[in-house]
Amino acid sequence: MEVKIEPGWGRELREEFEKPYFKTLTDRVKEAYATSIVYPRGALIFNAFNLTPFEAVKVVILGQDPYHNERQAMGLSFSVPQDVELPPSLQNIYTELESDMGLTPPESGDLTDWARQGVFLLNTTLTVRAHSPKSHFGWGWETFTDEVIRLLSQKRRNLVFILWGSEAQRKAGLINAREHLILRGVHPSPLSAYRGFFGKKYFSETNAYLIAHGKTPIRWI
Repeated sequence: MEVKIEPGWGRELREEFEKPYFKTLTDRVKEAYATSIVYPRGALIFNAFNLTPFEAVKVVILGQDPYHNERQAMGLSFSVPQDVELPPSLQNIYTELESDMGLTPPESGDLTDWARQGVFLLNTTLTVRAHSPKSHFGWGWETFTDEVIRLLSQKRRNLVFILWGSEAQRKAGLINAREHLILRGVHPSPLSAYRGFFGKKYFSETNAYLIAHGKTPIRWI
């Protein structure tokens, strides 16, 4: 697995790429792509990093692992390509966005525009076997993405971390809450969203914080 990544991220993660666990992870991922169907396609594994350079990150939205059905995964948490039906979790995110900010959600589930504005759409695991959620958990991706979160917490200031669901909220301990805003909520999946995802105003709270710290707010629609 050749890592093609934005230069700023490349500098920050250079030592991580040289660690034994990452070399083992690389070998395992290469074998998985050679012997099974894996999402996203290889060129998109680091899509979130390439669309949102290290110095451009303003908001982090943390997901679990990539969508595991055909044509959905694109290397951005919760996002799907333009011509793909909206997954239920993203439908709930759009419902909350409309309620929070009075914005009519787009028909497309492609969140590339968010990423280009500084919304880092990171999954804790960057690959998955087709139709098998969490199939690449425990391979080493979590070690890698934990370091990504630590780097952002330590080297950047006044970021917003949006942690939806118990898996994401476990990462709160990696974030300096004195330097950043942490917004927590129930996962937007239909299985859990009814337990308290809605009504938390994640999007307006994010923009208010960014403005208060001299940053351009996100154009969510």
